[in-house]
Amino acid sequence: MQSKAFDVTHTDEEWRRLLTPEQYRIMRGHGTETPGSCALNHEKRPGVFVCAGCGQRLFVSSKKFDSGTGWPSFNDPCEGAIENSGDRSHGMVRTEVHCSRCGSHLGHVFPDGPPPTYLRYCINGVAMKFLPE
Repeated sequence: MQSKAFDVTHTDEEWRRLLTPEQYRIMRGHGTETPGSCALNHEKRPGVFVCAGCGQRLFVSSKKFDSGTGWPSFNDPCEGAIENSGDRSHGMVRTEVHCSRCGSHLGHVFPDGPPPTYLRYCINGVAMKFLPE
């Protein structure tokens, strides 16, 4: 992922100014927020979730569901909004998802979601902003 040139780029110093310390730790450092700590986990209004780093549309609220994990979960991203990469950290093999526009780490995708995709995009809430309709 790091070798790709993204449409939105910033120096490390610029990212630190643009993001909160927690956002920087998660989005640029591939961290994870504490489960249940983000208000977006409970967001139920119609609208769209966008990348906190660049504003790209990531998920529409109609694709959000309660997975019981403590993180916002979705079963389908907006077309072209995310990209995947392998993640072998913490002794596990997972699929990382990141913003296709700025490369920021968003979370992971798992094959245990509801129909019709059967996918669960488990996303760090601080990596997104919610724009109500």
